[in-house]
Amino acid sequence: MPTTRQALPRWLRPANRLVRLLTRLGLRLGTVHVLTVPGRRSGTPRPTPVSPLTVDGERYVIAGLPDGDWARNVRAAGRGELAYGRQRQTVRLTEITDPGVRARVMRAFPREVPHGVPMFVKLGLVTSADPDEFAAAADRVAAFRITAS
Repeated sequence: MPTTRQALPRWLRPANRLVRLLTRLGLRLGTVHVLTVPGRRSGTPRPTPVSPLTVDGERYVIAGLPDGDWARNVRAAGRGELAYGRQRQTVRLTEITDPGVRARVMRAFPREVPHGVPMFVKLGLVTSADPDEFAAAADRVAAFRITAS
């Protein structure tokens, strides 16, 4: 996995704040959920919008920046809360190390979460919504299996 930090768009932080607010108000925004995990150092709850997807009956979430803060917090905590509107679910998060599973999850991403494709393009992981291109980028992302706790 890469160790360099890629630049996120400037609009992302304010957009994430808005998504978190709308979720707290009980609104559902397509596939977007808010994942809250304890900070790896502070233990303070750290919310971030994510779009879970289902592949072969299992739910997953993908971190386009595998060394990003939320992915590192998930690795440290292994648990969190997934909110969708007013629904809240305590979940376990397990990183997928099997390259074949990660490739299957990535291949499904453009079909399951089409609005997420532009972010992967912006990060330079893919150039289009081609499932084969997403599968080829599987070794450059982190994927986590979501299970009920």
